[in-house]
Amino acid sequence: MAGWNASDIPDQSGRTAVVTGANSGIGHVTARELARRGARVVLACRSEERGSRALTRLRSEVPGAEAEFRRLDLGDLGSVREFAASYESETQGGLDLLINNAGVMALPYRQTVDGFETQFGVNHLGHFALTGLLLPLLLRTPGARIVTVSSGMHAVANIDIDDLNSERSYRRWIAYGRSKTANLLFVHELARRLAAAGSDVVAAAAHPGYASTNLQAAAPRMEGRKAAERFIRIGNGLVAQSADAGALPTLFAATAPGVRPDSFTGPRILGWRGAPARSWRAGWTKDDVAAGRLWEASEGLTGVEYGELKG
Repeated sequence: MAGWNASDIPDQSGRTAVVTGANSGIGHVTARELARRGARVVLACRSEERGSRALTRLRSEVPGAEAEFRRLDLGDLGSVREFAASYESETQGGLDLLINNAGVMALPYRQTVDGFETQFGVNHLGHFALTGLLLPLLLRTPGARIVTVSSGMHAVANIDIDDLNSERSYRRWIAYGRSKTANLLFVHELARRLAAAGSDVVAAAAHPGYASTNLQAAAPRMEGRKAAERFIRIGNGLVAQSADAGALPTLFAATAPGVRPDSFTGPRILGWRGAPARSWRAGWTKDDVAAGRLWEASEGLTGVEYGELKG
């Protein structure tokens, strides 16, 4: 795995990838490199203006790329349903790659259209619903993969299954860490259910390490969290890597041969930078009971049930 880079991506001709949050950062790099290797890519972005600009940029970077923009707001379950329904009705064949990349980080308390705390609602519930709605396409596509982007910051906090929407108390970085833990618990349970159903669809997770992206630039300081604040300060000054480098773990998880279900890929050097490698993850992200409870709660909150993957 050492030294793996974008030139090692296998030929993706004839494959289709949906990449959420592909208008900037590692999402855009992921879409661009998949297109460069021949994949048809769908840029699924909330802002029509930014998504259209990203599509124009990608086509200039990869002449002849087969790419399109489709609007998707993960903070609005109506938009998620509309995206999935229109995609399924207009597509021919299945879906090879679903890259659950989009996310928000350390926002002041606010709620999604559906009344969920925004970080939990966008980072986890939106992708949970999207994956469930697109699952029939993935299940009928040989070799399909689902890659969900988490973060090393999942280690800041385990989920609180009794307060998923942070209604009792809210600290923005704790809420972010919990949403990233939720991503990993989702992948853990999804991989288990796919295996139980006899499916060869691979559900895996990745994280970019410390990448210099719009998400990092917009993040507020970690008031009251000295260790986390130090992490950010050191990262900014010493180890932040480019979005191109930060996208490599996602691209590895999506395309490299032999990627295992429920694996977690990140940068090799301390999980911060470098070539893709197996990444450390907190033990609570592989807790079967917690993963099952989060799954059931997520089905209830979103109204999206994975009928093909009964527990």
